[in-house]
Amino acid sequence: MVKISLQIKANLENLDELFTNHPDYNFLLKLKCLNCGEISDKWHDVQESQRFPTKTGKSDTHFLARCKLCGRENSLDIIEGSNGKYTGDDVGKFKTLVTFDCRGIEPIDFQPSDGWIAKVEESNKTFNDVDLSEKEWVEYDDKLKQSVGIYELESKFVKVK
Repeated sequence: MVKISLQIKANLENLDELFTNHPDYNFLLKLKCLNCGEISDKWHDVQESQRFPTKTGKSDTHFLARCKLCGRENSLDIIEGSNGKYTGDDVGKFKTLVTFDCRGIEPIDFQPSDGWIAKVEESNKTFNDVDLSEKEWVEYDDKLKQSVGIYELESKFVKVK
């Protein structure tokens, strides 16, 4: 089993926190089979609130798929409690958002979508269901009378111990 963390980096304008709508957020991932090297051409969604039984029936997993090329059954789990928040203090740095326990596959690309939450402490304002599919987002905080935004969102995967 290999543990791989999804890390993000972004510029936050007048925002204090950015995080996913855990455990219902759909992580859209492109996956690579570690047995034969096949890379999926489709985006696969992985959600912590959904579980699927494995072939053996002894356990269940957040994502289960058979490789189209070699036929190997692979799985991926979101490690419980690994969901993090990106804060104003993290701007300019990569920070772990979630960690996956990978068996036979590894994520190689991430596509953000809707379901993010952005918070402004000063006005106590929360923006729910933020859509980051364009890798940026802009809104207006009526109480503070200023724009808020997320810009230049980047992601990468890092193997962890």
